[in-house]
Amino acid sequence: MSLSMHQVSIPVFVRGLQALSGLLQKGAAYAAETGTAEDKLITAQLAPDMLNLAGQVQRASDTSKLSGQRLSGVASPSMPDTETTFAELTKRVADTVAYLQSIDPAAMEGSETRTVELNFGPERKVSFPGDEYLLTFALPNFFFHVATAHDILRSQGVKIGKMDYLGAAG
Repeated sequence: MSLSMHQVSIPVFVRGLQALSGLLQKGAAYAAETGTAEDKLITAQLAPDMLNLAGQVQRASDTSKLSGQRLSGVASPSMPDTETTFAELTKRVADTVAYLQSIDPAAMEGSETRTVELNFGPERKVSFPGDEYLLTFALPNFFFHVATAHDILRSQGVKIGKMDYLGAAG
């Protein structure tokens, strides 16, 4: 039996987002327990030229929902990047999961050959067949942002580790 594009995308994104939600919950708990201002954690960055925690969560959300849209043709919800609290970031993640779970697997049939075009500016457009887009761009990009969110929280003292990043098994 072969794997479908739905199987190798939607459940993977959902699991990663659920792990991200758990990281955010631990970040919120850490802030409450230690008296650390939420803003200090949410605006923390690993390096000056990298997005802060909020930006990492927003990009993980965008990457997963836009991948769902590009591969299924089902419009994704617009989510302006206005989150400034753990509660708002957690809601964005939950809304993204709800959208992804609403995609009918049948909508993704044949998406491995659908052309996905990304626009990185007026001089840089890239086209992929759907399977290549998912496996070489979308999933690596998604996990980069989830891992970076994990690393930001950990660098700020939140007690999280590899199993928090991987999420619940099964």
